[in-house]
Amino acid sequence: MTERPFTRADLDLLRRWDTPSICNALELVAPARRGRGFTLKPFTAADPSLPPLCGLARTGQIRAAAPSGRTREQDRDARIGWYDYVADADLPTIVVIEDLDETPGIGAFWGEVNSAIHKGLGCQGCVTSGSFRDLDMLAPGFQIIGGMVNPSHAHVHMVDFGRDVLVHGMPCMHDDVVHADRHGAVVIPAECVRQLPEAIDLVARREAVILEMAKRDDFDIHKLKEALSRADEIH
Repeated sequence: MTERPFTRADLDLLRRWDTPSICNALELVAPARRGRGFTLKPFTAADPSLPPLCGLARTGQIRAAAPSGRTREQDRDARIGWYDYVADADLPTIVVIEDLDETPGIGAFWGEVNSAIHKGLGCQGCVTSGSFRDLDMLAPGFQIIGGMVNPSHAHVHMVDFGRDVLVHGMPCMHDDVVHADRHGAVVIPAECVRQLPEAIDLVARREAVILEMAKRDDFDIHKLKEALSRADEIH
């Protein structure tokens, strides 16, 4: 079993907070990553009401604009190889798929069948620059955050997996810790996982001072300056 500086319980705990809160905390514990490591383009969430995801990345690359050039059997073997790869995990996973087509999303890899398969293999959901479909038939609780909704498979096929991918500006590697929700996704450095809850609490306590002041009937620029000064004193 792979040795990691965190446990399943640590990842489960981070699902209590939305992805913006995770990014806020990372600004404190990993300031060098403040401007990178997260998605930069908007997504469509299959179900915005679902809770955040937090798990180990299983990375893949797809195309759909043209046939793969392989035989049907070779395409099937490639898909089975992908499923074997996804299933080989000791902690919950999140699939991170890069659509390599010039216009991503031409064919949907995700729908009723693949959401059910991946959920059964231990995945919480997917982050992809590609598309998805079957909105009313997706596996219950399986979140998909994708580039668009599309009704067709087109020629969608697996190109490669287990390698570095780039999804809406977010670089991601195999086994990276990924946190995602309807806002987007962020890669969490492994050494930061256990530091985040305390950092999230600190950010929340600082923001509470400002929010409380902003909601007062006598709020003005002077009260704002007072609140900002008080927030800065909280450690």
